[in-house]
Amino acid sequence: MNKIIELFAIEGKIVDCGNHGDGYINDTYAVTCEKEDGSKIRYILQRINHDIFKDPEGLMNNFVMICDYLKDIVKANGGNPDRETLTVIPTKDGKNLVNVDGKYYRMLTFIEDTVCHLVSQGPEDFYKCAKAFGNFQYTLKDFPAEKLVETIPNFHNTPKRFETFLKAVEENKSGRAHLVQDEINFILERKAVTDSLMDLLNAGEIPLKVTHNDTKLSNILMDAKTDESLCVIDLDTIMPGLAAYDFGDSIRAGACYSTEDEKDLSKVYVVLELFEAYVKGFIEGCKDGLSKKEIETLPLGAKVITLEQGIRFLSDYLDGDLYYKTQYAEHNLDRTRTQLKLVADMEAKWDEMNAIVKKYSS
Repeated sequence: MNKIIELFAIEGKIVDCGNHGDGYINDTYAVTCEKEDGSKIRYILQRINHDIFKDPEGLMNNFVMICDYLKDIVKANGGNPDRETLTVIPTKDGKNLVNVDGKYYRMLTFIEDTVCHLVSQGPEDFYKCAKAFGNFQYTLKDFPAEKLVETIPNFHNTPKRFETFLKAVEENKSGRAHLVQDEINFILERKAVTDSLMDLLNAGEIPLKVTHNDTKLSNILMDAKTDESLCVIDLDTIMPGLAAYDFGDSIRAGACYSTEDEKDLSKVYVVLELFEAYVKGFIEGCKDGLSKKEIETLPLGAKVITLEQGIRFLSDYLDGDLYYKTQYAEHNLDRTRTQLKLVADMEAKWDEMNAIVKKYSS
């Protein structure tokens, strides 16, 4: 590993390198170096998962463009760009990543005195998360989204996910389709939902903008002393998208107290207190960066993204569990059922969810 580290323009002598964090996709290491004066400096080394991200160069171009843009804004606002944004360490020959035996690596500075919360402890945590991601959207509102490549093509193209689902049902590679007719019918009955956001985009009613696409609490570094949000991290899925995507994915994952594979569906429902906390924080963070129509579509974003995730889980179940890691035979089915239960609960609470959004948008 030292030979890879030494390809980057680091300070000091390498004294330690070990696994860091619990990310699902990339391999992450904390690197400690000792400078001539005896002080220590740390870096983050990551191997970019080339199986997921087919265009590492394009990904890193996105990454650097966004970081440089954010640094300029943080500086202009009197902030600390070394702590409030990620910093890419170039290689010794000036590149932003290296290819070693077909594996791609990048180096970042380690932002000290920070913590990550893996799960929300309640509405206040969720509010902070929302405000951070809302502010992230606001800060990037003038960045030209068309400059970014799709690091995962069609990632939130829900109509495309629906087509893939229909193919999975038709081919029925696992021979399980007869076991999940209720779930299949639930999705088929909501085809119009899968088209809804893309129809609004294509009609010019909502804009394409820069989206994070992995808006979970653990992707925000919190200041260890104040526990206030400091820096949004994990920028690999930064690409053109809709504000409703980022809002919706947070609600899907965080506005409930159940796990993604909860078997007891009576425990799976939208907690309106959490939903309201996120709406309040997100709209505050976005300031004037969202149009009236974008704000109106926030509940729809939650419904579409949750349905999309259910479609993806069920498609994989029908294909024979090829994409998502599973611990037992019905794992993807349990995941599917939690998502579809959340969709059904959103539908039952639709008027309340829209009233909450209206309350904070006026």
